Amino acid sequence: MRTKKIHAQPPEKLTGIELKKIPTSAVGFKAIKSTISRIKDEVGLVKGISLLANLNQKGGFDCPGCAWPDPDEKRAFLAEYCENGAKAVAEEATKNRVSPMFFATHSISELSKLSDYEIGKKGRITHPVVVHEGKDHYEEISWEDAFKMIGNELKLLPSPNEAIFYTSGRTSNEAAFLYQLFVRKFGTNNLPDCSNMCHESSGAALSETLGIGKGSVTLDDFKYSELVIVMGQNPGTNHPRMLTALGETKKRGGKIITINPLPEVGLMRYNDPQNPIKWIGKGQKLTDIFLQVKINGDVALLKIILKLLWEKEQENPNSVFDHQFINSKTIGYDDFIKDLENASIEELIPQTGIDFNTIKEATELIAQKKKIIICWAMGLTQHKNSVDNIRELVNLLLLKGSIGKQGAGTCPVRGHSNVQGDRTMGIWEKPEEAFLDNLEKEFNFKAPRKRGYDVVDAIEAMHQKKASVFIGMGGNFLSATPDTEYTAEALQNCKLTVQVSTKLNRSHLIHGKKALILPCLGRSEKDIQEKGAQFVSVENSMGVVQSSSGPLKPLSEFLLSEPAIVVGIAKASLRNSTIKWSEFIKNYDCIRDKIEATIPGFENYNKRIRIKGGFYLPNTARNNDFTPTATGKANFSINTVSDIVLKKDQLIMMTIRTHDQYNTTIYGLDDRYRGVLNERRVIFMNPDDIKQQKLKKLDKVDLISHFKGKERIARSFLVIPYDIPKQCTATYFPEANVLVPLQSKARISNTPTSKTVIITVHKQ
Repeated sequence: MRTKKIHAQPPEKLTGIELKKIPTSAVGFKAIKSTISRIKDEVGLVKGISLLANLNQKGGFDCPGCAWPDPDEKRAFLAEYCENGAKAVAEEATKNRVSPMFFATHSISELSKLSDYEIGKKGRITHPVVVHEGKDHYEEISWEDAFKMIGNELKLLPSPNEAIFYTSGRTSNEAAFLYQLFVRKFGTNNLPDCSNMCHESSGAALSETLGIGKGSVTLDDFKYSELVIVMGQNPGTNHPRMLTALGETKKRGGKIITINPLPEVGLMRYNDPQNPIKWIGKGQKLTDIFLQVKINGDVALLKIILKLLWEKEQENPNSVFDHQFINSKTIGYDDFIKDLENASIEELIPQTGIDFNTIKEATELIAQKKKIIICWAMGLTQHKNSVDNIRELVNLLLLKGSIGKQGAGTCPVRGHSNVQGDRTMGIWEKPEEAFLDNLEKEFNFKAPRKRGYDVVDAIEAMHQKKASVFIGMGGNFLSATPDTEYTAEALQNCKLTVQVSTKLNRSHLIHGKKALILPCLGRSEKDIQEKGAQFVSVENSMGVVQSSSGPLKPLSEFLLSEPAIVVGIAKASLRNSTIKWSEFIKNYDCIRDKIEATIPGFENYNKRIRIKGGFYLPNTARNNDFTPTATGKANFSINTVSDIVLKKDQLIMMTIRTHDQYNTTIYGLDDRYRGVLNERRVIFMNPDDIKQQKLKKLDKVDLISHFKGKERIARSFLVIPYDIPKQCTATYFPEANVLVPLQSKARISNTPTSKTVIITVHKQ
């Protein structure tokens, strides 16, 4: 019986910090050295190099890391992947195993005391396992009994809406389509996914203004862009292959403006890993103008730029704005200009923290250019006014006519490798009516129409005991979500939690009264079914759908593919289903036939997916077609600046990743590009704030967040003086997720505001 506390948060112990000089350029020889070292330790050098040779190659397997696209034409023989992509593959192909014997000798309560890094390093899960109510050890269970347990719990629910079906962005198109089909056949739209916590704000803003919730550019557009604006993003760590695209922009004479609270190394200079001659040296300069904006000062900054552009346009009509585009393709221009005229630059400047002359310099550059790409990530999407952030940058592109032309457009940089594909396949709590109509027609059932739970709603429902079964198709739900202790209580209220996973993570240790871990194949492994070897497909962040086929023998004979797991659950849970679920698993072409029949853009799917390099999905904004919007045109919008008012000694905190991390997966304890080694419990602060708070470098402090009269606390962080705007701080997640209030969320998108947490810092 369990007698010890289960720890929902990473341990508060420090691991021995080392501070190093911040490097002046990213990637290069050190990144290659780090990659080889990690591959050697986890997989073995010979096997690892052979595996990487297939990574992101045509006919190979898609990186399980980020969704950055691969070149349409020739792909680099050397390193068509990044350092963190190689780490992701190394961890998936690791020699370490989490077997039934491992669980027999390691209790859940003891494992919960480990850090997320230590938990992840235990290795791949080899067998399906179960923990029964009151027990403290997982034990082996057969697949048949596991599916039966899930089916029994689901059938006992008074309503299908009392079950929650979460999805991670690494799930393939085929698995995602089957998953949403099963869930809707079961009778609910409770399909929260990781998009709810990252780019939901982008999708909401882009759908409203341009008619499609995806970006409009292709990778090739970076070669022709005159100006790329990178906002709220750190590609040197999170999407390193993007640096190659930015390098192409610079080689061809384009300029780069970076807008971010931190001067991230990767956006300043980088050494091209695909060219051995450039592995060492100063590297290529990327950023031409750096606007070091305060956290959540983006709308204020953009309003200033837009107002200055408007003033230039008035001084010299038709020299700055593309009026032909504005008149023919947009609506709302006059109201937008009227609001802009009322904006006060003097009132907006303090919100940005940027010298006015630097803003004028950036504005001058923008005024001169016609082909502009704006890229962004979580730095814009996780605020109360995050939808305003995206709509405001769309306003800029509309004024310049920088949509639907070569070298120009929107570029939301997605995280997980198929997070965009999952949404295309119907993983969404707010499905479109046309999609449900197609499902009903093809599968002859009545699809649920009531809106389901997103991530925030799902946590609330479990906490209030309105939902009692949680099934996670991949991911690490607990460590990815806000308000860690509240979320842990919610999961522990469930009668059954199920996690489909490759590796051990903290979500396996915070579970319902009964819990299952169902181990699945990884991207790098062969998938052999009744009709032979199968492949899956994924969609990258620029709308290219391509195949993925792993070369490795599965590490355990007890693993199932994600599609096979979905089918097993469906067959055990649905009464009198007329859908021939087993046929889908014999040959995944059968799944793709159904995708083609229900989702526009997938015509001749099985033929086109076999073309090396894949195919592009239709993109209306890319083609200057804005008819899907409510007005039938691209919409200008009026947006609000941050309404945060800090009290004495309060600071704004944003959560960030280290360089040794991808989302919730911790590869190591170093943040090489910020000069912090062997420690994750740190808070980056402006030196003036440190002095004002009567602190000093490496003081141990507790962080307390403040929201609607309630306090949350995270203990034992080390103070690091850093180049960050005053009253702004940065900490790593998941360690600081406990400070993010669940009910602090973005308007419209409902995304947790992990980038604007009001805190105070207290010395221990």
